[in-house]
Amino acid sequence: MTPVRPEYYPFILLVLLSLGAIIIFWSVMDMVLLGASLAIVLFSIYKRIAARIQPVFAAAALTLLVLAGTCAAILVTLAIFSANASSLSEMFGTIGVWLNNPATNPMAYGVPINKGNLAILLDEAFALFIDYKATLVTYLPTILFKMFVFFFTLFVLFIRGEEIRERLFSHVPEPVQKYVDRLSGVTTDTLYTIYVVQIAIALLTFFIAIPVFWLLGYGNILFYSFFAAFCELIPILGSSVAFIIIGAYALALGDTRGVLILFFLGYLVVSLVPEVYIRPALVGRRVKINFLIMFIGIVGGLMTMGLAGFVLGPLIIVLIITSYRIYTEEKKERDAGSDI
Repeated sequence: MTPVRPEYYPFILLVLLSLGAIIIFWSVMDMVLLGASLAIVLFSIYKRIAARIQPVFAAAALTLLVLAGTCAAILVTLAIFSANASSLSEMFGTIGVWLNNPATNPMAYGVPINKGNLAILLDEAFALFIDYKATLVTYLPTILFKMFVFFFTLFVLFIRGEEIRERLFSHVPEPVQKYVDRLSGVTTDTLYTIYVVQIAIALLTFFIAIPVFWLLGYGNILFYSFFAAFCELIPILGSSVAFIIIGAYALALGDTRGVLILFFLGYLVVSLVPEVYIRPALVGRRVKINFLIMFIGIVGGLMTMGLAGFVLGPLIIVLIITSYRIYTEEKKERDAGSDI
């Protein structure tokens, strides 16, 4: 067994300390990871701005632009939900009365979910979509701190990203550097694809949900479609949450036709097809990985790491497969060279 060379000790120590920091600060690490991933995606834009003005002003301008866009999106979303608060309140009130009725049995409709699980989902959805003001006040310190971490990470990596990268790479053993360079390029492509596909899937959900809610016949077609698209845009939710809630409303009304429409056209087509096939296929096509493997990476990442898994899940899969491809390519070259 070859002993570790002393010059590699600082690099090994750096890796161990970084892993320790990730474990200790995991509660905010999702914001650090999302901020870092967005900084990588937007770095080319930052460089173009920095070519015209001082880097610190370019970083501040782009960070403020992202902040303004985020705040605008939040305000528009809150305004839409506020304008449709009466419809949501009626929906949740109807579901609540139905759940509190001792005679209610969702399993009688063949729905594989019990009253307790529906009640928990209803309470969480009520806090998120109707009583959001109280929810925001309750979690305001945490939300503000996480937003600060996110935008601070974004700003710092715009300014110091290249410097940090060079310092980290200076500690990487020379035989490994060429592999790191190749993996860096794949990382950028993957992150860019993840963000673009996430927005594209949310827009697709909005448009393909319109005929479903038109066929449902409950009115508020555009709002329900927006509701599904909004849930789809948030990685830890997914449009299935919207269809489950509206499906519970149809159950509470005793509308068997509506339940069937929401299950077969809403849940299976609008919700599952983009998640199970379209998203993994689009991300996988960019990095030339089978969509089933990408599906495992996306869903597995969200299930095990929450919001951070939205980025880390598929990224880890891509890096593992790319590393394997590098290994097999070099092995073929070595084998070919030994045959000469």
